[in-house]
Amino acid sequence: MESKVVSGKGETLRSIELPDGVFGLPINEDVIYYAINNELANARLGTACTKDRGEVHGTNRRPYAQKGTGRARQGDVKSPIYVGGGTAFGPKPRDYSYAMPKKAKRLAMKSILSLKAQNGTLAVVEDFTVESGKTKDLLAKIAGLAGAGAAKGAEPQRTVLVLKDDDEMVKRAGRNLHWLHFLKYDRLRAHDLFYGRKVIVLESAAKALGEFYADK
Repeated sequence: MESKVVSGKGETLRSIELPDGVFGLPINEDVIYYAINNELANARLGTACTKDRGEVHGTNRRPYAQKGTGRARQGDVKSPIYVGGGTAFGPKPRDYSYAMPKKAKRLAMKSILSLKAQNGTLAVVEDFTVESGKTKDLLAKIAGLAGAGAAKGAEPQRTVLVLKDDDEMVKRAGRNLHWLHFLKYDRLRAHDLFYGRKVIVLESAAKALGEFYADK
């Protein structure tokens, strides 16, 4: 498929051919759903922990005599029915992470890229860097794409910037922008990519994506 390469101000510079096998596929909603759930599950800490009646600190004596009171017999004050007692069936530390097939994950990334390209929320922008590392210089670079509202005091939409390399100066300039997320072409995250209202891909990163996700 053919796409336009634009400047940071949104002006069309030239055209670029994007591979249909990465940016022009039918949208597979199921595999996108599984990829996002997989990332969220892998990010869970699983550190929640409660004490059962055997782990609660306290005496093992009965709260009252077993016979003669007319009440139901009780074992000890650490029972879950007592305040300060153990928790019945409470959470214990566990690992929520699981592996997803590589082919399915690659298909999910290509489906999301195709979705963004087809609904017009993906823009290929000419390569740039921010030598000063300043936020205002980065906003000036993408003013016509995502940061236009920031200069006017409005809240910009959630934006994803896909880089070819780990450009530390660009990341430094944008690290205090909570609405801007950086992804490297070979380390995409389905959650960030899917929920990005605007996806900005550097021209070099677009070419690298076509080669990296090409069917082998």
